[in-house]
Amino acid sequence: MEFTKNRILSNKQLCRDYYLTETDGNGQVQMGQFYMLRSWGNIPVLSRPISVFNADQGRISFVYKVIGLGTVVFAGLKPGDPIELLGPLGNGYPDAEGKIALVGGSAGVAPLYLAARQIKAAHPKSGVDMYMGFSDKPFLTKEYEEAADQVVVNVGGFITDEIDPEKYDAIFTCGPEIMMKALYEKCQKAGAHSRLWVSLESRMACGLGACFVCSRPVGGANKKICKDGPVFPAEEVFSL
Repeated sequence: MEFTKNRILSNKQLCRDYYLTETDGNGQVQMGQFYMLRSWGNIPVLSRPISVFNADQGRISFVYKVIGLGTVVFAGLKPGDPIELLGPLGNGYPDAEGKIALVGGSAGVAPLYLAARQIKAAHPKSGVDMYMGFSDKPFLTKEYEEAADQVVVNVGGFITDEIDPEKYDAIFTCGPEIMMKALYEKCQKAGAHSRLWVSLESRMACGLGACFVCSRPVGGANKKICKDGPVFPAEEVFSL
């Protein structure tokens, strides 16, 4: 797999540090997958792994937080500017139907929009509830209200307080690891921990599993987040 040369279609600031970037591009993207993105020469050295917010009709979009040199460059891109994409990569969320909960924290809400759309498209009778946690100003709530059956927003608190795990057949989450661990512990107390799937974030070099930059212990073995994940059963990540 090689990088493809693409173009920026739009680059919108959602709030202080968060952006929604749309590029041209085709690909069969599974909910929870990501791309490696770069729009520079040799510096920064590494491309940036960004999860897919949406993919539809020759367009791919990404939500990210500006936290370093790479994302600062992304934030300054204008429509028509070049960008290189490698992907889609990794293993995403599994197929699920019934009553589904999607739980995201800050930038972790990003891949859950595509998840909501794909679950509803594959299983129209399934119910999808979206739980969105933010430390500051919320964003994209209107878009999630259109994709999910119910949206719960928590600002400044703990989104994990809002969910009853026993109500759901499957729970997908992405966000700060401390949030996902708290959700796992809540699911464990409810006897629903086997229903929880988590998406892990990691600094990556290749995104293809050729190196060991993103490896970590998961399920009793050393696994690569880019190739074996980024989505794993929560009990493999958090059980001791």
